Amino acid sequence: MAGSYTSGGFGGGNPAEGMWQAMEQLRSSFEKRAGTRMGRGDVRAAVLALLAEQPMHGYQIIHEIEERSGGSWKPSAGSVYPTLQLLADEGLITAEESNGRKTYTLTDAGREMSAEADASAPWETTGQADGNRFTALPKAGVELAQAATQVGRTGSPEQIKQAVTVLDEARRRLYSILAQD
Repeated sequence: MAGSYTSGGFGGGNPAEGMWQAMEQLRSSFEKRAGTRMGRGDVRAAVLALLAEQPMHGYQIIHEIEERSGGSWKPSAGSVYPTLQLLADEGLITAEESNGRKTYTLTDAGREMSAEADASAPWETTGQADGNRFTALPKAGVELAQAATQVGRTGSPEQIKQAVTVLDEARRRLYSILAQD
């Protein structure tokens, strides 16, 4: 990406649209590098660990795993919901429907299984190598780029000027971190 910014903006044409496209390319490159693929049993273990804490619906489970892994693991609905169905079929969880959502709860057998399972939850070992170097920092950078893009698209000239000042200061501060010994 170095050198891709010109005085006309990213990619020529409309500077805001070019910036948006560049940000999307940056995000996808980080996701490819930072994404973590978990083993088959990890979704099952994660679901059991979360439901041992409290009843949840599927989306909450996905969100909690993503949060607890620092963004390095976000299981798909295509892996979580079949796992929930399998656990229900095995009698380890029950589902109660309310307001169009199913909330899942551990059964007594599920609590026993969860208690016997490995003490560390799968997200505790995800992305921990090298201090989340390839997950937390890129995610924060992408989120910053998204905010800057939004200001570029919808902000007034004064707001854009303020955003540039903030970003320049952030860049200087990041380099100062590297300069510390």
